[in-house]
Amino acid sequence: MQRDIEQRPGTTAASTGTQPVARTSLPGNLLAPSAARRFVAAALAEWSGLGLPAAVGFSERLSDDAAVVVSELVTNAVVHAGTNVELLFRLEEATEDEVSALVLEVSDHHPARAVRSDRSEDGPAGAAAPEEPAEYGRGLELVATLAERWGITYRTGLKTVWARLPVDDWNPFPDAPTEPGFQRGLRAAELLAPTARRALRDSADWAGRGALSFLAEASDLLAGQLDEDIVAALAGQLLVPRLADWCAIWLEPETPGRAAVPRLAKVWHVDEAHIQPLRTLLEGDPLRLPERVGTGPVSMPWPGSAEDGGQPEGAEGLALAYRITSGGRTLGAVLLGREGIARVPDEVTALIEDFVRRVGLAVGAARAYTRQATISRILQRGLLPSKVADIPGVASSLVYEPSDDGVVGGDFYDIFPCPGDRWCFVLGDVQGSGPEAAVVTGLARPWLRLLAREGFQAGEVLVRLNRLLLDDAMEAAEAAALMVAAAGGQHSADSGQSRFLSLLYGELVPLPGGGARCTLVSAGHPLPLLLRPDGTVRPAAEPQLLLGVMDDAVYETQSFDLAPGDSLLCVTDGVTERRSGPLMFDDGDGLAQALSGCAGLTAEGIADRIKHAVHAFAERPPDDDLALLVLQAE
Repeated sequence: MQRDIEQRPGTTAASTGTQPVARTSLPGNLLAPSAARRFVAAALAEWSGLGLPAAVGFSERLSDDAAVVVSELVTNAVVHAGTNVELLFRLEEATEDEVSALVLEVSDHHPARAVRSDRSEDGPAGAAAPEEPAEYGRGLELVATLAERWGITYRTGLKTVWARLPVDDWNPFPDAPTEPGFQRGLRAAELLAPTARRALRDSADWAGRGALSFLAEASDLLAGQLDEDIVAALAGQLLVPRLADWCAIWLEPETPGRAAVPRLAKVWHVDEAHIQPLRTLLEGDPLRLPERVGTGPVSMPWPGSAEDGGQPEGAEGLALAYRITSGGRTLGAVLLGREGIARVPDEVTALIEDFVRRVGLAVGAARAYTRQATISRILQRGLLPSKVADIPGVASSLVYEPSDDGVVGGDFYDIFPCPGDRWCFVLGDVQGSGPEAAVVTGLARPWLRLLAREGFQAGEVLVRLNRLLLDDAMEAAEAAALMVAAAGGQHSADSGQSRFLSLLYGELVPLPGGGARCTLVSAGHPLPLLLRPDGTVRPAAEPQLLLGVMDDAVYETQSFDLAPGDSLLCVTDGVTERRSGPLMFDDGDGLAQALSGCAGLTAEGIADRIKHAVHAFAERPPDDDLALLVLQAE
């Protein structure tokens, strides 16, 4: 997301100055509301740091209200218009008739889809049909409650919903020094990382306004985590100091039993010096709430005392426990404490319960991902050979790096001996991923071994494999897809493509004087490259049809001598199609150029250099399986 803060001329009755304006464009998807909230928070912090006169009235309440309003307006635009969203955020200085105000304008490019609201630019103009609010939610009712004014403006190809939030004069730091620089720094820090200051002073008001922003941001942070310990750590830091002075989070084992004991995953305290003593105190008494208490708050004894180091001297207050659940299962418990109080308002306990519910959803999602990733790793190991054969007179080096997305990939490899002093090698890539691709991979590799050892020539091996893919493999892949759907999973969008297989299949026959006779056939696969000792590189095969497309496909072979010192590089498209922005690694024969610089290296040296070149091509890690095989005649 790009942000453009501009200063545009503006005039007031009292003076002439500048009117800060922040603009950005957001994608029309579910990530837009959280991006909009971050954008608004950053703009407020920046304007506070500039020392603008109107920024003196910035408060936590105003920051919360702005976050809620922009979230609702952007969500409305994304859900009901479905286009990209333009966001304009400006600060209007006070005039003789108006107080300072923040103005939010959210525009979409589908004006035909009117916002279902009956307010004019400056106020209500009627009542909506009784049956309509359920369809559109209560987002605009919330905007109308928080905004001084709001309205809708239609232009050609554009619809803009705007809201005006007055800047109040409440000073959130009444006891702080009065130096302008100090005040501006405090305001900027507070807007970017609000604490529990107002929550502790005015819990009901904070729960009614800031709670909406807090829960929205918490959901964004927790939902993207794939590790339950990270979820617990984030939850602790979100609770402390906003809603508690300390907290502890226990997680139940993945497979609970009578002997299973909850694990203390995270302890957090507003004073870091007390984190370890509190952890030591709580570890000896695991928290497990009975099912009958539900998900609401349960009063608990205040842990420890000053003598055992559990809490600071004189510290005492209220401790509450909440059960963490997801899908009807207990996943753990949260214990939190507030010092110096005897009761927490109902609004705050309800807010914490809502937050813990989100923690449960995040822990459940993280565990589901971990289970899937574990199954995928086990399945991936079972689909690949435990060891590849050594070829007499030919050195080999293999690199295989599955993408780290927790899903079984479609890349596979093999090197195995066959009758007649032949050595076969395979590098394949099933289109798609997941269970359907795994089924095809699990069938293709043993079929190849069987056909090759039955004495079929290279071209005939692929002809017969192609027929099998169009028959048995497709049925098996569809059965796997149906099983996934029946178990509550998602049917892969590319499951119909999982029978398609790109394959490089080759045979090597060692020659008496050194080197080997190589026969290749490439079916829809990146072409293998032959590197000569003088650094020249050329393709070693001709492109042919992908397997699994046509049942009468015929495959032809290419043969050549792999002389001593020659090297053959075979890769999957995870190498050739490695992306850096709009560019791919093999654009402009990039792979051949990288290989030409490997003359004189061993097979292992070539494989290592190509692998590093692929990784260095882009800053982000590869998002596809990476497999490459180097064969070098000795």
